Amino acid sequence: MTEADFSENLSPEETHSQEGQNFRECLPEGGLHRPPQPEDPDYRCCRLCPRRCGADRYQKPGFCGMGTAPVLARAALHFWEEPCISGRGGSGAVFFSGCTLRCVYCQNYRLSHQSFGKAITNQQLSDIFLRLAAEGAENINLVTPTHFLPDVIRALDRVRHRLSIPVVMNCGGYERPETIRRLSGYVDVYLPDLKYKSPALSEAYSKAPDYFQQASEAIREMVRQAGVPDLEVPPEGETLKKGVIIRHMVLPSARKDSLALLSWMKEALPEHHFLLSLMSQYTPFYRAKEFHEIDRRVTSFEYDSVLKKALELDLRGYMQERTSAQEEYTPPFDLTGVP
Repeated sequence: MTEADFSENLSPEETHSQEGQNFRECLPEGGLHRPPQPEDPDYRCCRLCPRRCGADRYQKPGFCGMGTAPVLARAALHFWEEPCISGRGGSGAVFFSGCTLRCVYCQNYRLSHQSFGKAITNQQLSDIFLRLAAEGAENINLVTPTHFLPDVIRALDRVRHRLSIPVVMNCGGYERPETIRRLSGYVDVYLPDLKYKSPALSEAYSKAPDYFQQASEAIREMVRQAGVPDLEVPPEGETLKKGVIIRHMVLPSARKDSLALLSWMKEALPEHHFLLSLMSQYTPFYRAKEFHEIDRRVTSFEYDSVLKKALELDLRGYMQERTSAQEEYTPPFDLTGVP
């Protein structure tokens, strides 16, 4: 069992530049939608995520808040993921704006809920992948990309023969298995959250009462695709070439739900076919203050009891240090690396 502190240790959100700048201020002429080109049926009647909102995103945003042009808030090397993701060179993190969840404690709320970002072309997305690889990225880390799946696939089709590094899908776990199947052959490493087992919790905090139903099936498909983790451990540090890391962040007042999720992982998934990333970094961001039971840090008792259960179940992976939650950090979403 490897213990690691991989908390987001970048700039405090208080120092963000362009505070208050909103999504539409960043958009080029044409707004939410791309210049005229052959339309994509996925955007014409959107069913990409479990919301299946059916929005015609050529005419109006979907549930995710996005139209048809990819929107990014940041595209740069990122050094504070799990050690096997960041490696020595950093992860080539591409942060897509918009989200299919409504998490009240989201640390990335500026892009997920407030739609901060800048619209780019598909060619520019391909160019970003190549630039990050040239800068020494250990992987291309697609952060919440589901609602732009057609563009992600097109961009990868254009350049993947020139990429020698893994592609990572970094998501909230709330996915359709059908969508994950479409990524077979494109994604090497899946990095999903598994947030809740209780429908009451997922409804209260993420407006998704079917969260576990959807996430559990999606994660089964990810594990089926990726197989046993291919973890290389050369002298300069470990890197994950293929596999699944399931992230779970322990929430205040939800210890029993965390324990239930760990038991499900042990019982439902093939043994040692995934890595667990147990996270203690919960911080009451965004609207958490509206919910008194989560308007605080996780206690040592809460986290340690979940950690003890993970060890008892022999769930291997990364166990975050408690000190990771002592400061409020979030990446500087200031359009770094976005053309």
